[in-house]
Amino acid sequence: MENLRSSWFRSQRGCAAPLAEWLFLFFLLSRVAATGQPLLEKIDLFEANKGQYAHYRIPGIVVTSKGTLLAYCEARKSTRGDWGTIDILLRRSTSGGKTWEPERKIVTPPAHVSKNPVALKQNLASAEEVTVNNPVAIVDHQTGAIHFLYCIEYARCFYMRSDDDGKTFTEPVEITATFEKFRPEYDWKVIATGPGHGIQLKNGRLIVPVWLSTGTGGHAHRPSIVSVVYSDDHGKTWKRSDTVPDTYQNQSETVTVQLQNGPVLLNMRNESPEHRRAISISADGVSQWSQPVLQPDLLEPICMGSIIRVTAQPEFRKSRIIFANPDNLEATRRRGPQDINKDRKNLTIKLSYDEGKSWPVSRVLEPGLSAYSDLTVGPDKMMYCFYERVGVNENMYNPRYLTLARFNLEWLTEGRDQLDQ
Repeated sequence: MENLRSSWFRSQRGCAAPLAEWLFLFFLLSRVAATGQPLLEKIDLFEANKGQYAHYRIPGIVVTSKGTLLAYCEARKSTRGDWGTIDILLRRSTSGGKTWEPERKIVTPPAHVSKNPVALKQNLASAEEVTVNNPVAIVDHQTGAIHFLYCIEYARCFYMRSDDDGKTFTEPVEITATFEKFRPEYDWKVIATGPGHGIQLKNGRLIVPVWLSTGTGGHAHRPSIVSVVYSDDHGKTWKRSDTVPDTYQNQSETVTVQLQNGPVLLNMRNESPEHRRAISISADGVSQWSQPVLQPDLLEPICMGSIIRVTAQPEFRKSRIIFANPDNLEATRRRGPQDINKDRKNLTIKLSYDEGKSWPVSRVLEPGLSAYSDLTVGPDKMMYCFYERVGVNENMYNPRYLTLARFNLEWLTEGRDQLDQ
């Protein structure tokens, strides 16, 4: 510091010493403020009844290898639910989320799609409606590609990829045959990828959590079990993994992160009476999933969550993983006496320093009605949460906005932690 101070003073020829000292202090304080100030910014990327859609749901977001943000979602023609006519839209940002390209539709379903019989049986949609659902992107840091999976009618799964940072995508290839491999073990009628984002392991393996259902229960999404589909050849072929032990009722929408020493952790939505997130771990991300256990620190109002790694050792002094979901167990908006769902509100970001064993840092991002979310991290370790935000006194299952929050570690920890610590 003294050498820096002396050299800086020597460069200020013609300045009086006291003035030079004050200018130097101002310079240092300005640098500290620029690098250590808490930052939280929000922008609405999609709004209900804007354009040709009644509302937008199921947000997903990734940062490409070039630093481009890709935000994608389901665009729903009506507010009837998951089984109506739905398109997949995408927006791009090359400015770290400050400005965004216009939305565009990136999926066109094949001709003559048949409605899933389980939806018709429960009167959840009409025969002519076509559902494109559960978009999942995976960034391939080895090739620079963006892999993209989605389902049609919760019955067929397709894969496409982008090699130009999300500007265009290849023609989709159907990979439903991968899911057919589950049938001897589980005779599914409904399948779903993610939603949110998938991950790439250190060895290059691509991992996408999935859930499967017989479609006989509520909303034709229950009962359900969890597994993974994966690719070891950069998306050319896809395989099924072992299924996760069916420990807690209706394990379904699942998010995943690789732990520092290699194993893969699944963080699962479920409908257990304890209302806690369920955790299962596999050494390779595809086989011998551990018996799920409940995570005491992570409340489960029965809603999608999100998880992602921010930093790892030894590049950084601390391991940091963040998790987001509605941190709430109040129930003031029940739909019926048998409804076990809690209110989707109080969307909260939690931070773990011990690979997800505990979550000592917690900060509310959206105190009002708020639901599904997805997390990503930029190359500068700026964090992004793309989430459903509901209007005041509106239905928590019909969000008015899909909002992007951009925040740093200083905001999350209220200045108690910085990246260089």
